[in-house]
Amino acid sequence: MADLASIVEDLRAEGDALDALVADLTDQQWSMPTPAPGWTVAHQIGHLSWTDNVAERTTSGAAGDPAAAAEFDATLKLAWADPTGFVDVAAAEEAKAPDLVPTWRSRRHAMADGLSTVPSGVKIPWFGPPMSAASMATARLMETWAHGQDVADALGVTREPTDRIRGVAHIGVRTRDFAYALNQQTPPSEPFRVELTSPLGELWTWGPEDASQRVLGSAADFCLLVTQRAHRENLDVHAVGADAEHWLTIAQAFAGPPGPGRDKQ
Repeated sequence: MADLASIVEDLRAEGDALDALVADLTDQQWSMPTPAPGWTVAHQIGHLSWTDNVAERTTSGAAGDPAAAAEFDATLKLAWADPTGFVDVAAAEEAKAPDLVPTWRSRRHAMADGLSTVPSGVKIPWFGPPMSAASMATARLMETWAHGQDVADALGVTREPTDRIRGVAHIGVRTRDFAYALNQQTPPSEPFRVELTSPLGELWTWGPEDASQRVLGSAADFCLLVTQRAHRENLDVHAVGADAEHWLTIAQAFAGPPGPGRDKQ
C-alpha cells in the first residue's frame, strides 16, 4: 500500500468529491431514500460525519490527548450497549443537523489532520481491532467511497472511478478471512491471487502469481462487490477455482454483520 501521506491525501480528495455532490442539494434531495433501507441522503452524510468525528477523537487519543481517549472510551461503551442499533441512531441524529455539510467538512478535515500526527508504530483504538494510522485512513477512505456510492445512486448520478479506489480494493483483499469469520466459516489456508484492472488501465495485483485460486476483473467493480454496493452478476469480477468463487459470494470489506447486498438489475 501507499504511504500514510498519500492515503490521507486520497481520503481528503474522496471527501471533497462527495462534498461537491451534496453541498447544494435541496431539502427534497436530502430526504431522498438511498439503497440502505431507512437511510436518506442526509443519513448517509450524517453517518460519515459522526464516524469521522469519532475517528478524530480516538486518533487524538492515540497521539497523546487523554481527554480525547476518554471520550472515545465513553463512545465505545455506548456502542457496546446497543451493538446492532447505535450506527442507525447516530446517523438519524446527525441527519437532523441544520449545518450537516459544514459540520462534516470540519470533522473530516480535523480527522485527516490528526491521522498525520500519529507516531509510527502507534495503534489507534477502534470498534474492532486497533489499527495503524495508514489502516485507519484507508478504512475511512473505503467508507467515504461506499457511502458516496449510496448517495450517487439515490441522486441518479454516475461517478467516474479514480485510482483512489486502490485503497478500497486493498481492504477488500485484506479482509478475505474476516468475511469468512463473519459468516462463521473457516477460510482457506492457501492465499488467493487477485488481479484487477485500475480505472487508468493498470494492473493491480495481490497474492502469489502461482496461486490456483484467482479473482480477476475490474477494480471498480471489485470495490462495488466487497462493499456490497452492487449485485455480483452485474459486475465484471470473475473467479477461478471453487474457493475463490465462494469468497466472492461473501466478500465484505466493512465491519458489522453481513448485509443483504443489492438486488440484481
